[in-house]
Amino acid sequence: MKLDWNRLLRGRTRPADGDTVVLEGEVFPGSAMPGRLLLVPEAACCLGCVPAPESTVEVRFDTPATTLAARALRVTGIWRDAPGAPWPWRIEATRLAAHAANGPWSGRRALLAASPLLCAAPRQAGAQPAPGAGRALLAAQPGMDLHTHAGRVILAPAQPDRPFIPVAAPMREGGMGLIALAIVPDSPATRVVDRYITPYRTPDPGELWAHGQRAFARLQRLVAQEGLAVVTDRAGLERARRPGGTPAVVVSSEGGDFMEGQIERLDWAFREQRLRHLQLTHYRVNELGDIQTVNAVHNGLTAFGEQVVRRCNQLGIVVDVAHATLAMVRRVAEVSGKPIVLSHTALSSQPRPYSRLISAEHARVVAATGGVVGIWPLVNGDPTPRRYAESMARMVDAVGIDHVGIGSDMRGLLGRGALENYDAAPELAQALLETGMDAAGVAKLMGGNQARVLAAVLPG
Repeated sequence: MKLDWNRLLRGRTRPADGDTVVLEGEVFPGSAMPGRLLLVPEAACCLGCVPAPESTVEVRFDTPATTLAARALRVTGIWRDAPGAPWPWRIEATRLAAHAANGPWSGRRALLAASPLLCAAPRQAGAQPAPGAGRALLAAQPGMDLHTHAGRVILAPAQPDRPFIPVAAPMREGGMGLIALAIVPDSPATRVVDRYITPYRTPDPGELWAHGQRAFARLQRLVAQEGLAVVTDRAGLERARRPGGTPAVVVSSEGGDFMEGQIERLDWAFREQRLRHLQLTHYRVNELGDIQTVNAVHNGLTAFGEQVVRRCNQLGIVVDVAHATLAMVRRVAEVSGKPIVLSHTALSSQPRPYSRLISAEHARVVAATGGVVGIWPLVNGDPTPRRYAESMARMVDAVGIDHVGIGSDMRGLLGRGALENYDAAPELAQALLETGMDAAGVAKLMGGNQARVLAAVLPG
């Protein structure tokens, strides 16, 4: 029998011990070795991820395998239940074959047929960009990042005074004009457990508000030290888009936790901290809504969350639905009168439970508002510019060239990414050109789409 991951993970399909099965999936990075590998539904969402036993199948084989370098495999073999073992599901493989079912450009015709939103990126069949074409593109049209903690801006409770690292110089070298620089207000209530960020306690009243104020202050110190411009309106956005201008930031918060349910604190952040980009939720279920990585509590967006979305529209703050559940994203899209963004994620054909990856359906809710989905740089444990470009191209096929951008999550990842510093941005632009997209399409992905959303949302 051929297995479907979604049905398997939800318990709707469960082979009997000894059944002959066929299963397609991704090889978990670093797990392949003689006689054994781990198969998962989709590539790891970040290099800090570890395979979850409830969504991993151990594959064992006796014969030499010539396909272990493949990113994705079709496995045929005998199903074994192994309760109590580290990997409770196992396939004793009789055949391993490389396949590309989940790879770049897969399902392209089906996706194109399925969505009226799509405007696919033009492809230049057989054409190869000239060396340096990516750098030239960014020199003419500076790039932008939908989500970053560059400069080591995050206020770490254990290291409140840790030194900054350069931001402006790498931005100039890489042709990056504008980045959404984010504080993290829920840090005191979260921690890393088994290389996953999880909530672990209920913060005291006023604790996240106090931490948020200190986090904004640290961001402002970094901005001053690096001589960065702060974009607060459309005029500032236009200056940031000019070639050779001062590297600029949009002040962002990864979570509305600092408000602690008090809307006037949003106005304070807009006025005093120049906040222009608000991600509603992060790694704890807060007063605004539910998150992807734990069980839902609110069934989506809360009444306070609706109030915040409407106030963001009034003030001129971009609403970001990264980390939010699909139910919450749908409601935000209904409430918002402006385009929304989902700043950092990647496409999955079948997201496993509690994954930060999203389906094409999820992404299209954002795109339907005129918004943008930012793509993470971590792909299949192989963080190269080419793999990053391929991941962006997959999302282009799902939602169209006008709705995809960069969401680097720089300095916020638990492992090394394909865009560790902005001086490497030309390599990403070059890789996107090498996928066959034309220069106009690549310019949209590298920042043009984000600029369009900002122009629609920021104050005049």
